[in-house]
Amino acid sequence: MAAAGAEAAAEEEKRLPEGDPESDGDSDDEGDSDSSGDGEDEEKENEAEIQRLEEQLSINAFDYNCHLDLIKLLRQEGELVKLRRARQKMSELFPLTEEIWLDWLKDEIKMASEISEREKVYELFERAVKDYICPEIWLEYAQYSIGGIGQEGGIERVRSIFERALTAVGLHVTKGTALWEAYREFENAILETAQPAPGSIPSPEQQQVLCSQLEKIHTLFRRQLGIPLLDMEASYAEYEEWSEEPIPETTIKNYKKALQQLEKCKPYEEALLGAETPKLAEYQAYIDFEMKAGDPARIQLIYERALAENCLVPDLWARYNQYLDRQLKVKELVLSAHDRAVRNCPWTVGLWIRYLLAMERHRVEHSIISEMFEKALNAGFIQATDYVEIWQAYLDYLRRRVDFTQDSSKELEELRSAFARAVEYLKQEVEERFSESGDPSCTIMQNWARVEARLCNNMQKARELWDNIMTKGNAKYANMWLEYYNLERAHGDTQHCRKALHRAVQCTSDYPEHVCEVLLTLERIEGTLEDWDAAVQKTENRLARVNEQRAKAAEKEAALAKQEEERAEQRKQARAEKKASKKAKKTRTGDKRKADEDDEGEWGQEEELPSKRLRGEGDGVLPEEDMEVETGLFGRSEKPDGPTAPKEKASTSRKDIPKVFHDSSKDKVTVFVSNLSYTMAEPETKLRELFASCGEVVEVRAVFNNKGTFRGYCYVQFREEEAARQALALDRTAVEGRPMFVSPCVDKNKNPDFKVFRYSTTLEKHKLFISGLPFSCTKEELEEVCKAHGNVKDIRLVTNRAGKPKGLAYVEYENEAQASQAVLKMDGLTVKDHVIKVMISNPPLRKLPERPGPSYAPLPLPRQSYGARGKGRTQLSMVPRALQRQSNPVAKAENGMVQNSPAASSEPPAEPKKMSNADFAKMLLKK
Repeated sequence: MAAAGAEAAAEEEKRLPEGDPESDGDSDDEGDSDSSGDGEDEEKENEAEIQRLEEQLSINAFDYNCHLDLIKLLRQEGELVKLRRARQKMSELFPLTEEIWLDWLKDEIKMASEISEREKVYELFERAVKDYICPEIWLEYAQYSIGGIGQEGGIERVRSIFERALTAVGLHVTKGTALWEAYREFENAILETAQPAPGSIPSPEQQQVLCSQLEKIHTLFRRQLGIPLLDMEASYAEYEEWSEEPIPETTIKNYKKALQQLEKCKPYEEALLGAETPKLAEYQAYIDFEMKAGDPARIQLIYERALAENCLVPDLWARYNQYLDRQLKVKELVLSAHDRAVRNCPWTVGLWIRYLLAMERHRVEHSIISEMFEKALNAGFIQATDYVEIWQAYLDYLRRRVDFTQDSSKELEELRSAFARAVEYLKQEVEERFSESGDPSCTIMQNWARVEARLCNNMQKARELWDNIMTKGNAKYANMWLEYYNLERAHGDTQHCRKALHRAVQCTSDYPEHVCEVLLTLERIEGTLEDWDAAVQKTENRLARVNEQRAKAAEKEAALAKQEEERAEQRKQARAEKKASKKAKKTRTGDKRKADEDDEGEWGQEEELPSKRLRGEGDGVLPEEDMEVETGLFGRSEKPDGPTAPKEKASTSRKDIPKVFHDSSKDKVTVFVSNLSYTMAEPETKLRELFASCGEVVEVRAVFNNKGTFRGYCYVQFREEEAARQALALDRTAVEGRPMFVSPCVDKNKNPDFKVFRYSTTLEKHKLFISGLPFSCTKEELEEVCKAHGNVKDIRLVTNRAGKPKGLAYVEYENEAQASQAVLKMDGLTVKDHVIKVMISNPPLRKLPERPGPSYAPLPLPRQSYGARGKGRTQLSMVPRALQRQSNPVAKAENGMVQNSPAASSEPPAEPKKMSNADFAKMLLKK
């Protein structure tokens, strides 16, 4: 009865007018005209926005957010026909969320009055429950079906829906109880209608109906109490109160067993309740727990619960589908899960491949599989290699359909046509989009050639295909020639094998020795004397040319290395001369000051001049300007009135304040701050205030040179290690217009390979890399452009060390789907007269710079190992130049030069007279 009342209320609501024209009769005309004008303007704006969204979807039908915006706007405007069409289009492309389905269903229920219209609502419910396992939708479905109990078979239909709902979500620990209670309430309502009138005696038929209905309710209670559900104690108490008979021992035993199981599930449910989205780790722990228990229904349910909240996680779909494929193997269940997976994550090629395999495994019609493959090609994969993989999977399927015992068949022609189409598709469609085919080794053509040679006995076609493969830049690789040779050896003849190896000897540039060895082996086994002589002559000539080219390349590399060393020596000498000239100039200035002093002696001059001691004076340390010494407040003072006061005060501070060297034992509570402005005033105070939010700052040690000028970096020491870790979060914070770099305090002498880079250097499918931005583009302006295609989590504008923009940015979306749609929509977009380029973030691997080498690819020669940094001039920076010259000939020999070659045996060019260590020291002590 309650359901009937609700239905009547819904009908009444549907008949209500949108507004009562008489209700505003007391308002003045001016107010009416203003509100009317505002309403018309808003209506026009909405119509324009609707038109824009429809046009955008006609360009890119997979724009999820655009679908949502259009549906929201159409619902607001009351465009019911367009709204229904928009929802229909979206549901064909994507599984809809619980909220979207419930809104759609409620709108359709309001408009459904006739029986035919109610049947359409039933069909809509059937579609809704297939997208995700949602208890709320099942409950809504069951309650809606109660409104049709007056029709023929209505009661049985309601029971059927309830039973299906219990099968789908009746095991849901937190939400299953509501369905069980709704089912029992329905059966109790049926029981009330079956009761005889008060004071009358029921007939035998009525008594039988009553007993049957009572047994149905008893059965529902017993079934529910055997399942671990929240508040099952209340359900047990309700059963005790309702039942006129004692509860059976079997039911009590099952109830206690379910309680024990509930206690095991509670920690996982509580973890889900307290976790933040997306709860992947908590769901995975729950899945592992259920997998150990081994109940297929519970495993399926927990997977479905996880997917309802993480529908855009391809790995989760892959694990679920793998479980269904290997364990349950129920056709409808397996294919439904695969279909939902590719609709949620269409950019993931692995899900499409598993779907095709599942369809073939369950013997789906060929036309349906082919149609699904065509959908996969239009899914918008983000890498060229993805298209190669999906084509290969489809070609494998077509090959398995062919009966190769027949000379010709429809299936074989379809396979050959598909191979030809695949090659053309990669050449045209994929190369146009990605600037590469994704198949440089021509694996599809290789497989085609194997099918023709091994299964069709058509070696001539296989040779044509391999000729095409070699013309695509693969003729220089030995492995490609040997692959063709092996195919020819197995299914061809010796003549073509010999011809292939002769061509391979001539063309191979990476491993010619290997190809030569294979040719000689062939002639040793099958060739005549003339064939052997020809092969020996060809291989010797080829290897002679290869060795000659390698020798020239080694000489060229050695010459380049020598030139680089000479240039480095020249730069070093130029710096030394420049430094010496500066010292001489300062000395002359000091002598002039000394002549002007009346009462100052030698020590007065030393106080007047900057405190720089040359090597050999005092304790014999390096000049202080060449040492990175942390001096705290070293050399800083306020500007006095007198002209000579700054130097006197600076000198006094340098003599009185001891130098503070870095204490490596405190590295864990210290951070290194760099890229600060040299002109920063009071850096200690500034940075102490900046880092105070992280924890108690013990000390800020700014680094100054001997003139008292701040060098742009410092050390910040905290009281606690946790505070130092929190300080790392301030990395790249803008300070006086420059990004401040904050990194862990690490001694790079002990850890030369230590590098701090806070961002990922691998493929991130949910993040975009944008180039070509105008330098004036701000983070807010870029976010305004990007948020139209998804929820933007973070935007990072790339700047140089001075904080100036470089026209590059990284944009992070919530998931891969939004990122892939943004690439399709934003690539080539114009922003402030600049055409931007947008791609998925996949930074190239960082490689050491290589010197120019020969155009061919010879075999790698032995190289001297120089360590992770390569051979740099810093490796010998502490060795006197004279000793470096003595070691040069040996270094050349070790770098691959032949000892008796002209480059190694030629006389070295004339060099300055070599100096002893004493001469070297005297040279440094000269003024």
